[in-house]
Amino acid sequence: MGPEGLIPLFGMVTGIITTGLFFWGIVQVARSPVGQALGRRLQGRYAQVDPELVAEVAALRDQVDSLQQQLMETQERVDFTERLLARGRQPDQISPG
Repeated sequence: MGPEGLIPLFGMVTGIITTGLFFWGIVQVARSPVGQALGRRLQGRYAQVDPELVAEVAALRDQVDSLQQQLMETQERVDFTERLLARGRQPDQISPG
């Protein structure tokens, strides 16, 4: 085997080694804290949650629940008023004036 046959062989070996080192580096980064933090970030989970933010979200949820309750009560009142108006006044209900 002459030098012309060794050059392609060394090229293939170099390519295999480079590819192996590339994938080994990817695995090492993925196992590191940086890779784990990146994975949590991509999944939408964060390592630390701000307690003030959690409290504020809970307060906002309570406010939304209260507003929904008030809206339901208001809608019931509007429905009741519409039913009364739709019935119209009976002649015996008209007060002398």
